[in-house]
Amino acid sequence: MHKTLVTAWPLFFGISMIMVGNGLQGTLLGVRATLENFPTYSIGIIMSMYYAGFMLGSHFVPKLIQGVGHIRVFAALASIASTTVLIHGLFPTEGVWSIVRAITGFSYAGLYIVIESWLNQAADNKTRGTMMAVYLVILYASMAVGQYLLTLYDPMGMGLFVLTSILVTLAVLPISLSSRPAPKFEAPVKVSPRQLFKTSPLGTYGVFASGMAGACLFSIGPVYAADAGFSLTQISTFMAAAIVGGVLLQFPIGRCSDVFDRRRVLIAVSACTALFCALAIFVAPMSVYALYLAMFLIGGTALTIYGLASAHTNDHLAPAQIVAASASLLMVNGVGSILGPVLSSTLMNLTGPWMLFAVMGVVYGSVAVFGLYRTTKAAPVPREQQDKFVIQPSASSAMMIQQTTAEETAASLKSMENKTN
Repeated sequence: MHKTLVTAWPLFFGISMIMVGNGLQGTLLGVRATLENFPTYSIGIIMSMYYAGFMLGSHFVPKLIQGVGHIRVFAALASIASTTVLIHGLFPTEGVWSIVRAITGFSYAGLYIVIESWLNQAADNKTRGTMMAVYLVILYASMAVGQYLLTLYDPMGMGLFVLTSILVTLAVLPISLSSRPAPKFEAPVKVSPRQLFKTSPLGTYGVFASGMAGACLFSIGPVYAADAGFSLTQISTFMAAAIVGGVLLQFPIGRCSDVFDRRRVLIAVSACTALFCALAIFVAPMSVYALYLAMFLIGGTALTIYGLASAHTNDHLAPAQIVAASASLLMVNGVGSILGPVLSSTLMNLTGPWMLFAVMGVVYGSVAVFGLYRTTKAAPVPREQQDKFVIQPSASSAMMIQQTTAEETAASLKSMENKTN
């Protein structure tokens, strides 16, 4: 295992640079947009364009990889992502930012796909779980580090945009010079979201709600903090608290979902997240440190909901369906991610910054309510038939998980053929 991790260092370095840059860029744009006096609803639209571009990238980039290969696609998309960062700083207007934010989302979707495909090839069945865990720790930790780079330069200048561009560009070097052969890649077949909802209504809705409220947290959270008059260090800590919470609570919550009825775990975690959002509204006027704690708790519970909902959906699928379902779950999550920032920013513009947590609380609360309703309509999946919980961020990793389950899918299909014969 140690040897596998060492040989994968160019990939880990690449994702680290990308996520430091992406973490910095997301918060920087929220702060800069506020300083530029963009209307709050316009900021929401700008931020949602990232997720629209991400969805398009998830659809089209696999076809590009099949045509020209991993390294060329990675280098091209990293170049585009690096350039769009600078365009944000050069042309701070709402129209330009909306366009380049969508292009950024498209680029990052491709970068994730290339790195995760490569990581998947570097691992085998025995090491893949550890590889995924290391990958996600690096991803979240790098994103948290990116928050604190916000304090290095004045957000109204070009310094932070240039720094982000440098970080994304550095990600290309070890991968483009790696001697490891590029992996074979096949675009996944998809199953329709309607089929998914009929198969697992709660799991599909949980994935949608996770995208909707999670995008509010990471896209509009910096806007909330800037409107509240926080310093750059406070804004960085505000956002980092949620990310750190997500890292620390993923494992225990995931373990609980493997032991107990996953629906009830999803209901409990969603209800707790809604309560923590209400707590944030209550403590925000009192103490910034209490708000940090609330953000830690929100992130710790909210960032597990995608994985819980995804695993619950997989509990209702045959192994041969999981690969196709993962791609559609990413699409469902993406639709929610587009809607969330627009809705929350519009309501914040009309009533006040506190509506950010109100919207998130209502969305997560609705998952708990819908989950309670579903428990009256269907029996739980027996524990021995539950799919194992996989820690995963909602905005990426679906491609790696699709490929991770490919071998299981092939084995399942072969078994089904043998039974038929």
